[in-house]
Formats: sequence, C-alpha cells, structure tokens
Amino acid sequence: MITATLKKNTRGFSAINATRGEVYVKMPQSDMVFFQIFADKMGWLVENKTDLLNKFITSRPKNVDITDEEIMEEVRAIRYAQ
Repeated sequence: MITATLKKNTRGFSAINATRGEVYVKMPQSDMVFFQIFADKMGWLVENKTDLLNKFITSRPKNVDITDEEIMEEVRAIRYAQ
C-alpha cells in the first residue's frame, strides 16, 4: 500500500474563494495510475510521501547558527524534563 496526498489546486476557482484541503489515501500501487489520471482531470495535485519528504528537506535552511552541543542540550531538556 502507498499513501498519496491529494491537494485541490486553484484551477477554475477565483483566488479569493480558493481553499486547499488535504486528503491522505492509502491504496494499492496498481490503482495509482487510475487515481493519477482522475486527479489530473480534476485539477488536483497528487504527492506521495517521498515527494513531501523531499520538499521538506529542500526547504530547510542550509546554514544553521547552532552547534551540535546546543542541539543536544535542547534534546536532553525536553527528554528529561520533569
């Protein structure tokens, strides 16, 4: 089974009334081709988990002004907080 994220794009809607909802669908891989065709006809964007993860990774800052020690201090503070 795979998971797809389905997002309605703004094609055919005015920018004022356009809202974006997200739906997560688990389906057999064999049905994904049909689903992709259907989504294209509806103007939806279909993304799988890998697409979402890659988008997240590429959007992260490259140079972070924090040291490994500071990161571990925060992890310990959250993990061992009373």
